[in-house]
This record gives sequence, C-alpha cells and structure tokens, in this order.
Amino acid sequence: MEVKNEKIRYILHYHYDQGEKAEQAAKKICPVYGPNTASNATAKRWFQRFRFCNMDVEDEARSGRPIVENVYKIMEIVESDRHVSTYSIAQELKISQKTAWNHLHKAGFKKKLDVWVPHELTQKNLLGRIDACDSLLKRKENDPFLKRMVTGDEKWVTYENNSRKRS
Repeated sequence: MEVKNEKIRYILHYHYDQGEKAEQAAKKICPVYGPNTASNATAKRWFQRFRFCNMDVEDEARSGRPIVENVYKIMEIVESDRHVSTYSIAQELKISQKTAWNHLHKAGFKKKLDVWVPHELTQKNLLGRIDACDSLLKRKENDPFLKRMVTGDEKWVTYENNSRKRS
C-alpha cells in the first residue's frame, strides 16, 4: 500500500497534538500503513519541526536549476526542425544530451526514422485514419475484397545449405 508522505505527516501532526512521543507515533503508524512507513528518526524530525511552530506538512521548495525554461526551448527547436538530433540540441542549449532526450520523451515525442514525432495522434492524423476506415468499409460493400485476402500465422523461408564435400 503506497501512502503519500504528506498523509503520514498529517498523522504525525495529530499524534504531536495528542501529546505523544515521536517513537510512539511511529509505532502506531507502521502496523496500519506497513513496516518502515515512518521511522523513529523521521518522526523525531517532524516532531522537532512542530515544536518550533512550523506546522506546514508540505514539502518545501528546493533549490536547483529550473527545468521549465529548457523544455520550452527544446520544444521550439524540435518544432522548427523535426530532424534535429539530441546532440545538437544539447550543444545549442549547453545541457547534457540525456537531459534533452528525457525532456523530449516526457513531452511525448519519439524518434521514428530520424524524425521526432509526437507519440499521441494529432487531430489531423486521427481524422485521416477515420476517413481511411470509412473508405475501406464502403469499398467492402461494393467489392468484397476481404474474402480474397489470404492470411496466416507462419512465415516460410527457403533455406539452402550448400556445404562442400571433401574430395
């Protein structure tokens, strides 16, 4: 059972308000939500925060590079040229190649035949598929071409094993 950290923190806050100790709270949480859900050290750390009147149980903002700017720039580059490589994107934006690749995959792009294509169908592609299916259904009414098709589940390949004989 997966439990969000925020929920466990609310439960710890409840036990803090009840006047219990951190170890007691951790012992009460683990049988209900699974072993190692809340360790004694974690409970002590949160109880200490509550003692200093910091009652916020949500994660605090972390420092680091903002990745949103790179995502927009990567998407602009890919929209302008679908044949661009992750290596050239990485050199242009001064980021690692893996980072560029990860951002493109998170945005739903796949590399097919050296072209970045969206993994999801666009509205135009979806309508094209519907039109093709409709035309095949109408063709089937006039000319039953599906009865002439041969299908199978095996593939037969000729194989010659020309081996030399000893002379």
